[in-house]
Amino acid sequence: MKKFIQTIKNIFAIEELRKRIINTLILLIVFRVGAHIVLPGIDPDKLVKQAGNTARGFLDIFLGGAFQNVAIFALGIMPYISASIAVQLLSVALPSFQKMQKEGENGRKKLNQLTKYLTIVFTLVQSYAYLQNPDIFAALNPSISPAFFTAYAMVILTAGTMFCMWLGDRITDKGIGNGVSMLIMIGIVSRFPQAIYLEFTARFGSKAAPGSPFLLVMEFVLLFFIVLLVVMVTQAVRRITIQYAKQVVGNKVYGGQRQYLPLKLNTAGVMPIIFAQSLMFLPSLLAGLFSDKSQFAQAIVTVFSNQFSWQYNLIFAVMILLFTYFYTAITINPKQIADDMKRNGGFIPGIKPGEPTAEYIDSVLSKITLPGSLFLAFIAIVPSVVRVTMGTDSNFAMFFGGTSLLIMVGVVLDTLQQIESYLLMKHYEGLMQSGKISDTSTLAAVQ
Repeated sequence: MKKFIQTIKNIFAIEELRKRIINTLILLIVFRVGAHIVLPGIDPDKLVKQAGNTARGFLDIFLGGAFQNVAIFALGIMPYISASIAVQLLSVALPSFQKMQKEGENGRKKLNQLTKYLTIVFTLVQSYAYLQNPDIFAALNPSISPAFFTAYAMVILTAGTMFCMWLGDRITDKGIGNGVSMLIMIGIVSRFPQAIYLEFTARFGSKAAPGSPFLLVMEFVLLFFIVLLVVMVTQAVRRITIQYAKQVVGNKVYGGQRQYLPLKLNTAGVMPIIFAQSLMFLPSLLAGLFSDKSQFAQAIVTVFSNQFSWQYNLIFAVMILLFTYFYTAITINPKQIADDMKRNGGFIPGIKPGEPTAEYIDSVLSKITLPGSLFLAFIAIVPSVVRVTMGTDSNFAMFFGGTSLLIMVGVVLDTLQQIESYLLMKHYEGLMQSGKISDTSTLAAVQ
């Protein structure tokens, strides 16, 4: 405990780090306040709260209650994530987008600008679908026309999403951690205490089934080991040995060092889960517009509204597998890595430089991506398994594993790594006794 207190003092002794932490906290508080500011014309007392196993209830976990509150941040940064998926798909399919990716910083700025424009379009579509919920109109002030309310609410929701994007950018630039991931995490964490309270109430209440306290203990024990498993897999790395040839420059000898190329077992991190979860909400929201006129649309709403059904989880798992391979492919370029190694005089022992090296890295990456994707899919459906087998409350089951746990662990590890870097740079002792947290970046730079 004494060492932990000293580490906290060291963190706040670094002026830049202290400012970044304070900036992050202030921006997160602003985000949480916006989640409770209800759209003008809506009576909060008349709003009907959705069950946790519905699409709206599940999405509300990631938005910290803003979705059910019909707040100005009701859609959060979910439209931005959907737009990012679309741009990344276009970057793979269209040569013009591929060209922008290769233009360096200038190309990235163009893609980011295009993503923001596309976010506005996605937000307008999703906000219209969101506002078609009859429960929202039931809470609307009778003196306000539904058409007029829909028009100005779409503008407010779009502005709220763009403001959330701005908050995420400011956290990334002026704070600690990835801004978008931090906003998602704080929305999840804000619902965690309530979920624990509801689970305790269900297990110890007057209507609790026999043996419920024992099941509660088993739940927390199982949750502890699942967290350990997530941390282990998140930190797992396959290291490829790189040998650098010796070079004689004047009277000095350079190179000859042996280094490692770290390829993470879970290279894609939490992004496949976020991507898949974002798309899983779209069919239900869009089909809801036509559910009164089409039986097929009603079937889609039924399947995608129950987060604990086997149909939903099967589709969810398959999408995670596909997105893991997709995101890994667009994140890591084996050919570029091989070219950089060759240019700097590096090679993998037993492998020829150039194309054979790229093929070898791609082969290793494909082999480790399979277990990584299966792990992500397994963790994603754990809440449904726990809900069905142990009768866990739906609110607590959402945090038991799946998306919530992966995002929280991933964001916490990434944030701790950044704090660790500041401590070591200022020659302070790190957060861990060894003085080092394993690198959680997607790919270390090849020297």
